[in-house]
Amino acid sequence: MRSHEQLYIGGKWVAPSGRGSVDVIDAATEEPVGRIPDGNEEDVDRAVKAASAALPGWAATPPAERARFLDRIKEGLAARAEEIATTISAEVGSPITMAKAVQAALPVTVTGSFAALAREFPFEERIGNSLVVREPVGVVAAITPWNYPLHQAMGKVAPALAAGCTVVLKPSEVAPLSAFILAEIVHQAGLPAGVFNLITGNGPPFGEMLVRHPRVDMISLTGSTRAGRRVAELAAPSVKRVALELGGKSATVILEDADFDKAVGVSVSNAFLNGGQTCSAWTRMLVPRKRQDQALEIAKRSAAKFKPGDPRSAETRLGPLASAQQRERVRKYIRTGIEEGAEVVVGGPDAPEGLPKGYYVKPTIFAGVKPEMTIAREEIFGPVISVLAYEDEDDAVRIANDTIYGLAGGVWSADASRAERIARRLHTGQVDINGGRFNPLAPFGGFKQSGRGRELGKFGLEEFVETKSMQF
Repeated sequence: MRSHEQLYIGGKWVAPSGRGSVDVIDAATEEPVGRIPDGNEEDVDRAVKAASAALPGWAATPPAERARFLDRIKEGLAARAEEIATTISAEVGSPITMAKAVQAALPVTVTGSFAALAREFPFEERIGNSLVVREPVGVVAAITPWNYPLHQAMGKVAPALAAGCTVVLKPSEVAPLSAFILAEIVHQAGLPAGVFNLITGNGPPFGEMLVRHPRVDMISLTGSTRAGRRVAELAAPSVKRVALELGGKSATVILEDADFDKAVGVSVSNAFLNGGQTCSAWTRMLVPRKRQDQALEIAKRSAAKFKPGDPRSAETRLGPLASAQQRERVRKYIRTGIEEGAEVVVGGPDAPEGLPKGYYVKPTIFAGVKPEMTIAREEIFGPVISVLAYEDEDDAVRIANDTIYGLAGGVWSADASRAERIARRLHTGQVDINGGRFNPLAPFGGFKQSGRGRELGKFGLEEFVETKSMQF
C-alpha cells in the first residue's frame, strides 16, 4: 500500500495541519491501495503563501530556463512511467495497456510540448509604437479530477510553469497517488521552493478553501459542470480568472456514405475508453434511420470486445469504474433509460457475471433513444452509448446540437469535405473527422456548459498569462 503522510509545500515534505487521512481504494478489489493526508484550511494557506512568495523569482526566470526545468520533469515522468501506469490502473480502474499508452505516456508528451512552447512563445512583441508583453497571471490553483489524474494535472501545471506562474495542485481524493509521484519528480528536478505545491483533502469543502483564498489569482478546474458553476460562483467576488474544463454529451454523426464497420467500431471504442470515464466520450451515436439496424449489429459486435475484467491483465479492455459511487450512478442511469422506454441492445444494470468484487458495470448500448430522454441529455460517465436515428443531415445536426454541452464530437463520411461541412455546424470545441487522431498541440475545451477557456498547445499557455501594453 502506498501511504503518504506529508504534503509538499515550499519545496519540502511537511506534516499536514489536518489530523485525518483518506483511504484510496483499488477499483478492482475494493481494498485500500493507498492513504493520503486530509488537509485543512491551514494547509491551504501555507501552500498558497509559499506559492505567492516564490512568484516574483519564478516570474523573472527566463523562459528558456523554465523550459529546462520542464524538460527535467518530463524525463522524470518518463523514467517512472511503469509505476505511474500501475498506480493509476489501480486507483481509477484503467486497463493496464491503456494506462501505459495514455495515463502515463500522455503527460510526458504534454510536458515536453510546453517545454518547447516556453522557448518559442512570443512573451514580448512590438505592435506599432507599443511593446506588448505577456506576464504570468500569478498563483494558480489547479484542481484536477480522478479520471485522467496525471494528464489533467500536467495539462495545467506544465503551461502554468512555462508561463512563469506558481502552482498549488489539489488532486481528487479518489485518485491522488500519481500526484505524489509528480511531487517527487518535481523535487528531484530541483524546481525552486514554492513554485509547485501539493495539498490533498477530502471532498468539495477542501477545494473551496483553495478557490476562496485571497492570494490565489487563477483557478484552473477540470470537473463536472456542477463543480464548475460552484467554482465560478466562489471566484466571482474577487474576479479571479477561471478556466473550466467541464462535462460533455458528445455526438458522433455517422453519415449514410460512411464506412460503417470502421465508423461504428471506432465510435464504440471511443465511448468505452477508460470505462466511459472520459468527458469527451462520444456517448451519443447518431445514425441514418434507414441504416440503424446495420449500425446496431456492428455496435453489438464491437461491444463484445469490451468484456469487463481485471485491469491488471493485458487482455482487458474494460476495467471497473473508479468508485462505488460512480458504479451506482451509472447503473441508475441504465435503469432510467429502461424506465423511459429505451431498448437495451447490449448490457444492462445488473452486475457483470464472475466479478464479485470491484466497481464493474456492464458495457451498455441503448437503441430507440429519443433526444428528450435522460440518457440522451445527461452525462453518465460510464460505458453507456445511446443510439439515435436521424432523417437527414439537418436533423442530425439539430440532434447533435440539442444539448447544454459542447465539448467534442465526431463526423464520418466517405467524402471528407462533406464531413467537414457538418463538423463546422456542430457547436462543440473539437470534432474528429473520420477518426482524426488526438493532437496534443490543438486546443481542448468546450462550448456552452462544457466550460470556459482552452487547454493544450499555445492556446493552453495563453490561459496563464496577462497581457500588458507599453506605449513609446
